[in-house]
Amino acid sequence: MAMPKDIGVIDLMLELPTDDRGTWYDFMKPLLMDQESRELFKFPAEYMFKAVPTVRESDDYIGIALDEMDKYGIEKAMISVRFGNPLGARALREHPDRFIGSYAVEPNLGMEGVRDLRRAVEELGAKAATAFPAGCVPQVPINDKKFFPIYAACVDLDIPIFVCAGIPGPRVPAACQHVELIDEVCWFFPELKFVTRHGCEPWTELMVKLMLKYPNLYYSTSAFAPKYYPKAIIDFANTRGADKIMYAGYFPMGLSLERIFTDMPSVPFRDHVWPKFLRENALRVLKM
Repeated sequence: MAMPKDIGVIDLMLELPTDDRGTWYDFMKPLLMDQESRELFKFPAEYMFKAVPTVRESDDYIGIALDEMDKYGIEKAMISVRFGNPLGARALREHPDRFIGSYAVEPNLGMEGVRDLRRAVEELGAKAATAFPAGCVPQVPINDKKFFPIYAACVDLDIPIFVCAGIPGPRVPAACQHVELIDEVCWFFPELKFVTRHGCEPWTELMVKLMLKYPNLYYSTSAFAPKYYPKAIIDFANTRGADKIMYAGYFPMGLSLERIFTDMPSVPFRDHVWPKFLRENALRVLKM
């Protein structure tokens, strides 16, 4: 059950540090009603995390990310790419063996958002879509008709979509991310590779039931220190769900890689689970 040290880890949620970190969450400011979230927090879910990573100012943030990845045995990391922001695109272009591009979709844009996703795949090299239903303005439930053209595009493009599910950290309504809503999506889009982010709490047992039900439904561990991985998820990985659970971090948004990989060896995964969790499942879902 010991964590192996010779596996090239695939991190399914990492970002390139920048000197404009304060602007990362501007998109959701219209949703924030309390003064603390609006004016005092560095990021909207700051109250949930201790020792949020700080990164020195630099003219080589890609290099800083690579140094951190090398230090903790991360072979590849999924980062976001955006139109009008050259840093992510440059990282993919200069280090295609280290970075995997993902594109954050906006269902409120209708077909414009679908076309943006297709362009991101064709022009930016994105290998996955991501979505934050509770962070959309206005919010869009996971099973809302606004998402359906995007889900169809993901099937057509043969890429997975990573979707936040469960109670969101920011102080915004949670109903749009109820895990139960995933049921309809997986029923209607059986070919869609759907991967949850950010824990699915407090509905992790329901998530396990849905993963048993749907072959293309997966869970990633983003935004959780390994010490707090839900027991239902660990038990599922150790039994019938070894092919369903994938590692994702949260650097530099809320967790340091030092914190994650200090905790990681204490996770009670069985021996056969570790390679799948740290690497193999991600490579299969991303068709790499």
